[in-house]
Amino acid sequence: SIAAYSGALGAALGIMVANLSAGKRGWEDKLDYFSTIALEGQKIKEELLFLVDEDTRAFDLVMQAFSLPKSNEKEKATRKAAIENANIYAAKIPLRVMETAFKSFNIIKEMAEKGNQNSITDAGVGALCTRTAIEGAYLNVRINLSGIADEGVKNEIKQKAEAISASAKLIEGEILTTVNTKIKD
Repeated sequence: SIAAYSGALGAALGIMVANLSAGKRGWEDKLDYFSTIALEGQKIKEELLFLVDEDTRAFDLVMQAFSLPKSNEKEKATRKAAIENANIYAAKIPLRVMETAFKSFNIIKEMAEKGNQNSITDAGVGALCTRTAIEGAYLNVRINLSGIADEGVKNEIKQKAEAISASAKLIEGEILTTVNTKIKD
């Protein structure tokens, strides 16, 4: 849940830079451009806020599955299947956080490059929040993979998560390089 919140903060900072850029004097001709970016960021932020609660729900499903009765073979089989399904869902939700948060990088990168340069540090902090979201969610994916027996599902989720994590590190670095280059101190 906190990873998703961090992602929502990253998206919100990208939105803020877009909104501040849209209102900049002399950039009236760019209002539609920045407004479109802000709306795209808003959708990402809303999805991440939804995932805050969905992560809690996924954890609750795991706990419910473990509390199922196991006094006979039928109950044991039902419980085992419920635990497997709940663990898969519990791994897929933070993966979805990773995927959704990663979309914010496009907005943040664009705002670092083309947005109001008086808000350049907000783009930098947005990149940091987004990377935090992705890495936090990645940790949750990894811990939840340990409870999945289906190796095919486990490997598919793991590969997607690893790829997003690696890409996030690179794009965060690109954004921070842009931000640091533009800061005049």
